[in-house]
Amino acid sequence: MLSTDFVTGSPNWLDLGSPDTAGAAAFYGSVFGWDFLSAGPEAGGYGYFQLDGRTVAALGPLTEEGASSTWTVYFQTPDATATVKAAERSGATVRVGAFDVMNAGRMAALTDPGGAQFALWQPTDVKGLELTSEPNTLCWAELHTGDPAAALRFYGSLFGWRAQEMDAPGMTYTVLSTAEGDQQDASFGGVAALRDATESPRWIPYFAVRDADETVAGTQGNGGSVVMPAADIPDVGRLAWLADPFGATYAVLKPVPPEG
Repeated sequence: MLSTDFVTGSPNWLDLGSPDTAGAAAFYGSVFGWDFLSAGPEAGGYGYFQLDGRTVAALGPLTEEGASSTWTVYFQTPDATATVKAAERSGATVRVGAFDVMNAGRMAALTDPGGAQFALWQPTDVKGLELTSEPNTLCWAELHTGDPAAALRFYGSLFGWRAQEMDAPGMTYTVLSTAEGDQQDASFGGVAALRDATESPRWIPYFAVRDADETVAGTQGNGGSVVMPAADIPDVGRLAWLADPFGATYAVLKPVPPEG
């Protein structure tokens, strides 16, 4: 699971682009108990989702032409400009080149060679999310792609990620870890093949919850929808895929309690 001890390649930021930021703030406030804090008039409507005063995600208006509402996972880099150049050499598309976000840090937005969008964060004043792997916070990041082996090569070359295959019902699942630390302790996400021809390549954020079924009901009760019904995954927990009222997909997970 994720921690806030970010290293190169860690998911260190997460934001939602929405056509209705007020509506999205109200929705996630009802589902996860998040508060929304504006980053100020100079931020163009961008702001922070907070839980007990700590930032757990962010929210802003759609800024790219033709964009649809989506969650974007950011990965830590010590040099956003260099990582953008390396990604481009490896077949990625640069949607937004590296630029400074006031004094907070430096970011860039890319699409990997398989078609999944992601972003980079080079921290300065804003180190990253302030709370993870607690109820109603980010706990996992999962890539669904048409060619998992190619994706592993691409991201491995950028961030040095380690990969380990594990048994999963009806599929091959690869667990990702950062280059530093014990491999299991440093795991933060996974890679899986697309479920069917209707699914687009994408990164999906997983939020830890105390009760997956209750969160499903809360999502539906506040205008969201169910993409994949809640199900128990052996040795993982109970999870569901959901979408907010504006179409942004996310997942929730009630993890299996750790042994011992």
